[in-house]
Amino acid sequence: MRQLLTGDEAVALAARDAGFALGTGYPGTPSTEILEALAELGGKAQWAPNEKVALEVGLGVAFAGARALVTMKHVGLNVAADPLFTAAYTGVSGALVVVCADDPGMHSSQNEQDTRRYAVAAGLPLLEPADAQGAYDLAIEAAELSERYRLPVILRMTTRVCHTRSVVLPRPDAPPPRPARFERDVAGRVMIPANARPAHRRLRRKLEQIADVAELHPANRIRPGDPSLGIVAAGVARLHAREAAPGASLLELGIVHPLPMKLIREFAESVERCVVLEEGDPVLADAIRAAGVPVEGRPERLRFGELTVDRVRRILARDGSPEPEAPRGKAPELCPGCPYHPVFGALRKLDCIVAGDIGCYSLGALPPYGAMDTLVAMGAAIGVGLGLRHALPEAEAARVVSVLGDSTFVHSGITGLVEMVYNPPPSGHVLLVLDNGTTAMTGQQEHPGTGRTLEHEPTGRVVIEDLARSCGVKRVDVVDPTADPEGFERLLAERLASRELAVIVARRPCILAAADIRRYERAACEGCEGGGRP
Repeated sequence: MRQLLTGDEAVALAARDAGFALGTGYPGTPSTEILEALAELGGKAQWAPNEKVALEVGLGVAFAGARALVTMKHVGLNVAADPLFTAAYTGVSGALVVVCADDPGMHSSQNEQDTRRYAVAAGLPLLEPADAQGAYDLAIEAAELSERYRLPVILRMTTRVCHTRSVVLPRPDAPPPRPARFERDVAGRVMIPANARPAHRRLRRKLEQIADVAELHPANRIRPGDPSLGIVAAGVARLHAREAAPGASLLELGIVHPLPMKLIREFAESVERCVVLEEGDPVLADAIRAAGVPVEGRPERLRFGELTVDRVRRILARDGSPEPEAPRGKAPELCPGCPYHPVFGALRKLDCIVAGDIGCYSLGALPPYGAMDTLVAMGAAIGVGLGLRHALPEAEAARVVSVLGDSTFVHSGITGLVEMVYNPPPSGHVLLVLDNGTTAMTGQQEHPGTGRTLEHEPTGRVVIEDLARSCGVKRVDVVDPTADPEGFERLLAERLASRELAVIVARRPCILAAADIRRYERAACEGCEGGGRP
């Protein structure tokens, strides 16, 4: 039964073993592999257009009394925050486990926000594993806690926990889930103010109960050691602490919100010096100090990036010397043969002001092109580009182009398209959708614009150009920029000069995914009656 798994794979195995009815989410490193692994294990898993929709679908599953797993990376929780906060009031009938993977050090992200802040703000329990075994155990514990207190539960992962392998011993006796069954609860689920006010009070009472449980819960445990040094640690910092100071007394926290403050206070009083180790913001240290418990936290200069064993040793030794500089790696760049090369070449040649977005095409900001001027959040390219058009002098406004990919467009660009049609700038606008037929940067996952499910089976497809026309954009073009780079450049120049709203879909498969896409399409055709295209 022992298996060597990553943290992501361990969560997937836990979801399978614990009978989760559905796993849904949006791909985002370092969380992507959870749903892919769940599908490989035979569980039901699907990609949603974005994290907000995924959470809403998961909430519906949990309203039906079943177990739902919703996965995302930390910035995805920003997108899902609207339903998350109210779901804390409505509660659930089954289980809703929200797995959110933080990215300390920003290996593949635009910020390194801390999901624990959301747990505190929304008033939801948060569990944090240290390794793959902890990810397996706490994913199941999160489901049980969610059912017991009828609340969504957040499982916070970080990059190293997600992607590092360790031995996992699955539970042979994971309790089966209850059968799905809908029970009407208008007062509990319809959050008009009259219902929301008592719901907020119920939520706070539940958190008080969970805080009492956390005091004695096995996820929070003390490893006795030298009383001269005590360490309070959560997540992967627990493992770093054990390696950096094997003789120290250690309080390992698995339930991070609400905190077992009585246990923490007693532990701190039992040692001469107490240090809090955590990845991300000083969430634990601030909360513990606010409760009047004197502890040391992570120095401000070491707040950024991931914790390491060396960093922990520095913290414990109060070493204020500069850290050695990390060796510079090779700068990322667009793949040779990427269909975006002629696109960014044309944008650079035409001296465009480019409002960019999240995805492979963000590499267009780097040499040799330097052809991207803003990058903020998923789908922001359109709104930012429109704002630039509204504010800039006419000559500059006419050079603005919004650039985003096909998966990003479906994720959160559609509302930007609606804004473009509803509030068009005087100079018009050009929206360039780079459609490479996949969610490339996270590993070639499917999305609603590909017409294939998570498991690459045929399904309904959102056709970007049809959607643009249906919204009222009259100038819509679909081109292959690699087949005719000069033609693409001429078209872009014409649309910029037209002073009208225009959408250009630059369509050519990702060079890394092209062979697989052809294989999926052949399989779909063979599955149709008469061998025709589905």
